Amino acid sequence: MAELMRDTLVGDFIRIFSGHKILPYAEEKDPSLWKRYVDHEKTDRMAHHGHIQEETEEEQDERRNRRRSSETTAVGEDQPTNLVTGHVIDKEKGRDINVVHWYGEDDPEAGPMLWAPLSEIPQIGRNPLYLGTLFVFVILQLPVALAPNFATLLAFRFITGFFGSPVLATGGASIGDIYRPMRRAYPIAVWGVAAVCGPVLGPLVGGFAAQHKGWKWTIWELTWLSGACFILLCFFLPETSSSNILYRRSRRLRKLTGNSNLKSEGELLSENMTGKDILMIAVVRPFTLSFTEPMVFLLNLYIALIYGLLYIWFESFPIVFTGIYGFNLGEEGLAFIGILVGAFAAIPPFFWYLHKYTEPKFNQNGELKPEERLPPAFVAAFCIPISLFWFGWTSRPAVHWIVPIIGSSLFTVGALLLFNSVLNYLGDAYPEYAASVLAGNDLMRSSFGAAFPLFATAMYKNLGVAWASSTLGFLSIAFIPIPFLLYRGSVWGDTTHEKQIRTQRFMKDVQTAGTLSIRLYVGTQNFSCGGYIL
Repeated sequence: MAELMRDTLVGDFIRIFSGHKILPYAEEKDPSLWKRYVDHEKTDRMAHHGHIQEETEEEQDERRNRRRSSETTAVGEDQPTNLVTGHVIDKEKGRDINVVHWYGEDDPEAGPMLWAPLSEIPQIGRNPLYLGTLFVFVILQLPVALAPNFATLLAFRFITGFFGSPVLATGGASIGDIYRPMRRAYPIAVWGVAAVCGPVLGPLVGGFAAQHKGWKWTIWELTWLSGACFILLCFFLPETSSSNILYRRSRRLRKLTGNSNLKSEGELLSENMTGKDILMIAVVRPFTLSFTEPMVFLLNLYIALIYGLLYIWFESFPIVFTGIYGFNLGEEGLAFIGILVGAFAAIPPFFWYLHKYTEPKFNQNGELKPEERLPPAFVAAFCIPISLFWFGWTSRPAVHWIVPIIGSSLFTVGALLLFNSVLNYLGDAYPEYAASVLAGNDLMRSSFGAAFPLFATAMYKNLGVAWASSTLGFLSIAFIPIPFLLYRGSVWGDTTHEKQIRTQRFMKDVQTAGTLSIRLYVGTQNFSCGGYIL
């Protein structure tokens, strides 16, 4: 419990005010432990060629040429060595840096984060973003509830949505920090239920409040729930970013030992990071990955379509259950229970599938081809249009109201399976840029979710419930081939490994070039689209 509390916001305050005497780390109790945190292999690489990656063939050739052209070291000449590993430090390229890492699987700060991808900005981590934006989100509910006019309401609703987005954008990345790939799909599914069913619980809870107390009570309910969540997270949400944890560990060790050469891997990778580089990571990278990687773009577009359909579909519920079946505002919220039940009904068979078919396909290194995450999406692709047609053509007075509600449950079965397949697929295919990829996914689906309801009422009134729902069904049918084509790899013709290499080359261009030189490597073709000033 102490280890969980130590990395939370409350734990940080307790440590600061107690002078680090309460909830201390192991190295604060015994500073001599610092050597066990040093990664010998990466420290040797730093001494040998100055960076933590393996030496490239070009660097090996350069080293051999340098040895041939240089004079032999005089006998007895002192050669600097690393204090921990004893490795000789190359005079030209080597660096005397001790790379701080986990010391083993029993490291209390590591746990399953041994398998976590590097966080993209190690000095920041996840918690400041989660807690800082959630706090602002809670505070901004007050001007929303007290808005004197509609324009003020819209303005503050936009701002609250902006500050409330991190959990949707990086929640999957946080789960990736905690769970290794073989087990990650299970918590992603639970998180997916919350993402899908949050919009369902809103009308269910808010409907009765709005009916009896007015619409402002729905905002007060949201304030209470989000405020309680903020307090809970302050006590029980530890930092999960592996690189941030190692960064803070290396900073503690430098302070305890006075050894300025103790640095974490993420710290080394970001030590030359400028404000422009941070802008690239925070703003440019999600856009570039979302719109220049065809595979990412297609999957994000599919998820965005489903999210848009979900929100436009919500606009039809008042038309169907209030206009056709005569429900009041509170009873109309109960009609959303079918969507909630569908999500919970999909979880047990999905978990059984993961245990029975997906887990055995992992190799000894805990790796899985990302394409193996997609089969559940095959079922999901058909559930969406079936649900839309079912709901549209059974929503009439001659048919009992329970029938369209049952049909609506199939939508969340499809949405849940599709969300989990895509999010796990993107996390496996782009482990180093998981947060950026998922942020781009959140941007697209939120944009569709905001835009689609704008024309929903007019569409349902002009076409009628049956044909409006059918139009949405036909649209979803057009996207059915996407998971099948990606699974067979017949669209772009390259392997996942090649996709990762292409992405790494592209992101290197983004981070190092003065202009954004976009290279799209599609098959054997190389298209250049440069000159866009950032």
